[in-house]
Amino acid sequence: MATANQIKYRLDQAKKKLAKLNKEVTASKANVKKLESALKKAKAAAKKKPAKKKAAKKKVAKKKAAKKKPAKKKVVKKKVAKKKPAKKKAAKKKVAKKKPANKKAAKKKK
Repeated sequence: MATANQIKYRLDQAKKKLAKLNKEVTASKANVKKLESALKKAKAAAKKKPAKKKAAKKKVAKKKAAKKKPAKKKVVKKKVAKKKPAKKKAAKKKVAKKKPANKKAAKKKK
């Protein structure tokens, strides 16, 4: 069996431990609150940004719609069968070139 002093000592140790853990719990609670508020701010900021972008896109779309020109109609061409040209038989006569008798005389003419 434990003595009264030993029990008193253990009781004091348990109280110290409890006080320390209580401090940690309160610090953790404060940290959780801080993080939750940061999360709310981030969500609110995320919701605001897309709304601005949507408004900007709408303005751009309106300007583009005003500048659009009507589309041109495509002309569809009908395919017509081509007629083959008649082949003409023409005999070409070959003209023979006259060769000079002397090579020296040909050079002098040039």
